[in-house]
Amino acid sequence: MKKTKFTRGLFKLHSWLGLVTGIFLVLLGLSGSVLVFKTELDHLANRNLLRVSPAATHVPEDALMQCYKTITARYPNLDGIAWLNPDAGPGDAYDFRIYFNDARLLTYDLALISFNPYTGAILREEPASQFVPSFIEWLFQFHFSFQLGIPGAALTAIFGITMLLSVLTGAIVYRKNIWRVLSFRISINRKNWRTISSDLHRIVGVWSMLFNAIIFFTGFWMNLFAFEPKTWEKELLPGKRNNAMTVSADEMLGAARKALPDLDPTYVYLPTQPERKFEVRGYEQGQWKLWGALNSVRIDQYTGKVFKINTLADKSVGERIEATFHPLHVGNFGGLPVRIFYVIIGLTPGLLAVTGFLLWWRRAGKSEADRSAISGR
Repeated sequence: MKKTKFTRGLFKLHSWLGLVTGIFLVLLGLSGSVLVFKTELDHLANRNLLRVSPAATHVPEDALMQCYKTITARYPNLDGIAWLNPDAGPGDAYDFRIYFNDARLLTYDLALISFNPYTGAILREEPASQFVPSFIEWLFQFHFSFQLGIPGAALTAIFGITMLLSVLTGAIVYRKNIWRVLSFRISINRKNWRTISSDLHRIVGVWSMLFNAIIFFTGFWMNLFAFEPKTWEKELLPGKRNNAMTVSADEMLGAARKALPDLDPTYVYLPTQPERKFEVRGYEQGQWKLWGALNSVRIDQYTGKVFKINTLADKSVGERIEATFHPLHVGNFGGLPVRIFYVIIGLTPGLLAVTGFLLWWRRAGKSEADRSAISGR
């Protein structure tokens, strides 16, 4: 009897968790599926805007520094700048993410700016809170903050935990069906919408259970910064005046490549404040991307001296495990099949939310009918 009450309690909790997070499951799942191909979709949507015709045989040797100077001149109070595509090839624009601060909690202060590296011309420039010129960048910011700043980032983390609880309670409630689903002993009964929604909920829930649990947990973990008091305090302070680098960014990038020859850069941080360092992050050649971009070279932007070198081999087991959270969340650790799989997985939370709502609606309708029958007597 106790076990039955416990299971019923978990079932109610599972139902309410699904109802409360339903719309967010749809929004986060759909946006996550789109963002699996973030770069490709952004370039496809803006192919005319970002088309670069090489004006010379090679990109100018000081192209990165010239982009940096342009950004810092246009934005005199920045928290930093990130070069997002240091692997850009001939004909590719240079994309930069700008970190600024407008001293408001309900805005997450990111902007995107792209350059023609051959001429230094700005190709696009907008905050990530705007739909144009990059809806994908807007969607990226929406996915982790609902476009509501630090409170939105905290809310996303909270929903990550509630959705994880929904997965865990569902696994307990439907535990007897798990092996039956995995062994293909349960099929979809097409008798009516009730049986279809019920069987779909079980089958999709079981097959996506592990991966959804991983995605929900890693999403929560990556947004933990939103619960730190210092994050909220800093967000209310206006950005400080830029203290620009004095050593060429191009020279420091070359020094980083020499310091770590096997490094394939994926991210370059260009500091605008003295407490931060010029940093190049990436993967070592042949490294499985599941381990994350733990390899990095930091250089003092005022002296040009290498400040610190980090490699995967230097990291503890805990740091290596934590480094897998981002690749596991976004699905960038494999080829095209893995990414397509992540697109499909991203659609399952929305499907579970819809079928779960239909099941709740059916039960609510039955309860109302039962109450009406009793009162009619």
